[in-house]
Amino acid sequence: MRKFLYILFFISLISCEKNETNDILPNKDVSITVNLNLPQYTDLQIPSGWAYASGGINGIVIQNTGTGNPNFKAFDRACPNYDCTSAMTFDGSLKLTCPCDDSVYSIIDGSPQTSGNNYFAREYNVSEVGDALIISN
Repeated sequence: MRKFLYILFFISLISCEKNETNDILPNKDVSITVNLNLPQYTDLQIPSGWAYASGGINGIVIQNTGTGNPNFKAFDRACPNYDCTSAMTFDGSLKLTCPCDDSVYSIIDGSPQTSGNNYFAREYNVSEVGDALIISN
């Protein structure tokens, strides 16, 4: 019986996901290349620098975290908890803000920082290839 409980506990740990699936945002294929040498992306060459890029559902915000591998995070600017046509804003701090209801999401992992919100901001994969970033899902 004890062995069964350990197995059940282990399975429950594996099945838990960090991000809740967002049923509001549509699925959209994303595969864009950002050339870090272009003027609109020069801020991405320094730690904590950030920029907006087109793509995704409502645009993408990219930040150079300066740590880890990869050194970049990319999130869709679509508000994950509401049917909102305005793009989330980023002011260079640690938060994305939805203008429709002022809800806040972490730029570190996309987690909701506003009480009552369950869904995470949609994060994209970022790969560094020379002087370019490949952003995809």
